[in-house]
Amino acid sequence: MAPFNKCKVVLVLEFNWILYCVGHAVDTCKVTISQHPFKEVDHSVNTVNITCSFSVSGCKDSPQMLWFRYRDFTHEALCTPECIEKFKVIGSLSDNSALLQINKLTVNDSAIYICGIAFSNSNSHTSKQTGGGTILVKRGSEKYSTEEYIPMIVLSSLLFLYSTTIFVIFIFYKSKSKLVKKTRKGDEKGEHHKNTSGRTVCRAIVQELYKKRYAQDHHQPECLEPDDTIYQNR
Repeated sequence: MAPFNKCKVVLVLEFNWILYCVGHAVDTCKVTISQHPFKEVDHSVNTVNITCSFSVSGCKDSPQMLWFRYRDFTHEALCTPECIEKFKVIGSLSDNSALLQINKLTVNDSAIYICGIAFSNSNSHTSKQTGGGTILVKRGSEKYSTEEYIPMIVLSSLLFLYSTTIFVIFIFYKSKSKLVKKTRKGDEKGEHHKNTSGRTVCRAIVQELYKKRYAQDHHQPECLEPDDTIYQNR
């Protein structure tokens, strides 16, 4: 079921954009939603509930709960907030939790179910959020189940390959940029070291020449004085 998780990321972004179009007042309302990532039921189950829990801060009005479903490359609005046939929202939103009830459940209802919470009187981008989505699977015949999931698996694989490619390209250029900066710093450091070493050698040569000249100008006459005295005495 890992490929489904890649598909859920794209769906959350899409449904968040739908929710963002609801509302018009400015405030600091913030919504956080959590959903169970996976739910599997036996082929004999006819009714199932999908949980949606949320927390709010800075929100003044009552929220609306919306439900969407993604299946066969398309998304469906199940409750926005009125629900279509066989779907029903149960529970109290005042408890920051509610359920989507699916009746007359069939294998065709295996899909990704995404919960959305919207405060209609707010235009804050955090006042309208969607959960991570719940993958619902109703077990059926092996042949039918496989055919049902092939389109979603293909789409998820393509999304995974695309995101992996973008990530690899980003890491490559980032590493290349760091290598270029490091090489430039190394060249500058080597040039500075080279200049410093050259000045040190020149300074040493000058000092050595100065010492030799000083020795010739001062020590040599002192060495000749004893010889001159002896010669004069003689």
